Amino acid sequence: MTKSEFLVQLKKALQDKLSSTAVQENMDYYDRYIIEETAKGKSEQEVVDMLGDPWILARTITDASDGTDWETVYEAGSDKGTSSHEERGYHQDRKGTHMFVLNTWVHRILLILFVVMLIMLIISVISGVVSFLAPVLVPLLIVMFVVRLFGGRRS
Repeated sequence: MTKSEFLVQLKKALQDKLSSTAVQENMDYYDRYIIEETAKGKSEQEVVDMLGDPWILARTITDASDGTDWETVYEAGSDKGTSSHEERGYHQDRKGTHMFVLNTWVHRILLILFVVMLIMLIISVISGVVSFLAPVLVPLLIVMFVVRLFGGRRS
């Protein structure tokens, strides 16, 4: 299969399932990826074979579009390859704002665990400070209380 055949099949598979912007982003990404890999010395056929079936790749992309971040999509799409998506320059080409979305249960559980651990850390720091200062502060407070208690009777 040639690069153009691969891209046509991928576009057909993605058109009904993603927005036109998302389809175009994916088409641009895989076009650039194939060009970069062929520039490294691989044949176009090797790169297309490495990517696998465009219909399966499209299924992976559409399944991951429900909230999984883009890295997962591109890792799954090129898991047969040897180069990482950072080496392919994907993150450098991507512009815009990345929003932190909590639309999967895993993200929500991780957020809850993070908050619980943060609260435990704060409590442990406070208790550590109190246990460190208690041997000094408790006798000092007792002395101050006694001085005020008996110091007020002289007048």
